[in-house]
Amino acid sequence: MVKQSIFGRISTLVRANINSLIDQAEDPEKMLDQLVRDYTNSIAEAEDAVAVTIGNLRMLEQDHKEDVDAAADWGRKALAASSKADELRSAGNTADADKFDNLAKVAIGKQLQSEKEAKDAEPTIASQTEVVDKLKEGLNGMHLKLDQLRSKRNELVARSKTAAAQSQVLGAMKSIDIQDPTSELGRFDEKVRREEAKVMGQQELASSSLDKQFESLEDLGTQSEIEARLAALKQPVELTATPHRDQQ
Repeated sequence: MVKQSIFGRISTLVRANINSLIDQAEDPEKMLDQLVRDYTNSIAEAEDAVAVTIGNLRMLEQDHKEDVDAAADWGRKALAASSKADELRSAGNTADADKFDNLAKVAIGKQLQSEKEAKDAEPTIASQTEVVDKLKEGLNGMHLKLDQLRSKRNELVARSKTAAAQSQVLGAMKSIDIQDPTSELGRFDEKVRREEAKVMGQQELASSSLDKQFESLEDLGTQSEIEARLAALKQPVELTATPHRDQQ
């Protein structure tokens, strides 16, 4: 029953379709985390049970070896006793020869018993060896499945984070579409242009005022030139008029 339970658990876990489980899960990441924990625990329990089964098999193998060795040892003892009996009988010592023949028979009986025990254990050993091989294979399958689970879990988490990042970017892009920042830039540009125009106007006013000042200076210069020339015109007349009065 214990072996069947181990077999059943290993078979169920190895046959588990991870993709199907993911599709059916409401929260695949949590489901995979739980599966990883369950698999890890199940593998630990199965390894303990398989270790016990392997230990029992090794004990059977040791007992079988001891029976085989014992049979061989009893066979050597039977041969030694029989040889001694033949030697004594050849020497005419029939009584002692019979004793050694009896010892040989006892040894042969022990040999037969050990051989029978060894032979009886062989089917069990063969069966247990097959069981252990299947359990080891199942455990290897569970370890591979656990690696697959972990890989799937990591892949899923990475994809989930990527999807979340993409969703955040798309949300930001939608927000930009709703509140277009270029309109704010346009208003700011218009404000700067008005300020620049104001400065241009101020510069133009300052330039106009300066031009008027220079124009007034030019007017003064012209007036001064007029006065100077008028004075020059009057000077020769005054010089001629003076001798004319002296002659009179």
